[in-house]
Amino acid sequence: MSIGRAFRAMPTMLRVGVAETVAYRAEFLVWILTTTIPLVMLGLWNAVAAQGTFKGYSQADFTAYFLATLIVRNVAGSWVGWQVGEEIRMGTMSMRLLRPVHPFVALAASHAASIPFRCVVALPVAFILLISSGGSSLATEPLQLAMLAPALLMAWLITFAIMFAIGALAFFLTRAMGLFSLYFLLFMLLSGYLMPIDILPGPIRVVAEWLPFRYMVSFPVELMTKSMSTTAVLEQLALQVGWTIASIAIAMFVWRRGVRRFESVGG
Repeated sequence: MSIGRAFRAMPTMLRVGVAETVAYRAEFLVWILTTTIPLVMLGLWNAVAAQGTFKGYSQADFTAYFLATLIVRNVAGSWVGWQVGEEIRMGTMSMRLLRPVHPFVALAASHAASIPFRCVVALPVAFILLISSGGSSLATEPLQLAMLAPALLMAWLITFAIMFAIGALAFFLTRAMGLFSLYFLLFMLLSGYLMPIDILPGPIRVVAEWLPFRYMVSFPVELMTKSMSTTAVLEQLALQVGWTIASIAIAMFVWRRGVRRFESVGG
């Protein structure tokens, strides 16, 4: 697959992604509803902080944090792993292998096309509540605001690549879907999705700060809600770049090994 061919095909792939999102409205709505966990956690942690700050977080801080989490999750989330795993299981992945564009690129375009629809549903509510209830806890540093867009892009790429790799494990495992449950459990605990990473117990917090989950949710949220030094922002951004490259490399490695196995058994 040449880069030029992929760029030329991108508008078509994006249109296909939009069409698929519109065609599968029920599945899309279910996915939207599964991203509302931050609203549940917002109510829980606001109750915890009702009598005063909890580990440095006031009710306004928790409001800003979890509404920012809702925004990040809707922008950076992906369900491509389930799609890849199902296509491998059903045998329809063989059709993608015949196409000139790599499935990673084609599926990335398709899933990226659904992001505006997710934003239309979730972001207006989150922004209104964020500004009205948690506005005092939002970051205002120009560098952080400037780095938010690339951080969100890389959060999406890391999420997509890891999910793609897990889905590609269906080439090797008959019950690869079970891995998604383990992945989602680790994601919720270590990404900052259920609670800010800095209020996790010490050893768990240390682990969470170095794993890619942090850069899928927590780091973009922190750019929106915490005051960070220039050094800290650049260091975290460099680590996020590293995890982006590593995640894509792992996804491509698993895919290549899986396709070779798929073809060797007559898939």
